[in-house]
Amino acid sequence: MNNTQADAASAPLPPQRKVDALLAHYGLSHTHPTNEWIHFFAIPAIMLSLTGLLFALHPALVLALLAASMVYYARLSWRFTVCMALSASVLLALVDALQALGILLPVSVVIFVVAWIFQFIGHRIEGKKPSFFEDLQYLLVGPLFVLSKVFLRWGVRW
Repeated sequence: MNNTQADAASAPLPPQRKVDALLAHYGLSHTHPTNEWIHFFAIPAIMLSLTGLLFALHPALVLALLAASMVYYARLSWRFTVCMALSASVLLALVDALQALGILLPVSVVIFVVAWIFQFIGHRIEGKKPSFFEDLQYLLVGPLFVLSKVFLRWGVRW
């Protein structure tokens, strides 16, 4: 091994980005394929239902939560932030449509309960507790975990 190779081998690794550390930790309790599939559908469903529930209480509540979420995501990754902002726009459009039909609250409650039941079934299959039991910020990381799987499939780096 020459000096250049030795220097490269002993050089410290660049620091891991916070988003990568969060996703890696979240991924530890989401390795079973069935649990991953459940999360792939349940997390967006929970996002929709929570958006609907908060909107039903007062539209300003959901806007405040979405704004705070975007600030959190902006500190992690601009690509994730852009995608989450687009997702939030779709969620708001769906919530508006459900509100116009007069079914927002009951639909949101049913989706919320059913999606969480599936989440816990997934964790039962996995044999590991949900990440947010140890740190609530993982409630915001969950959607990024789903998005990261899409990004990986498309070859997009976040």
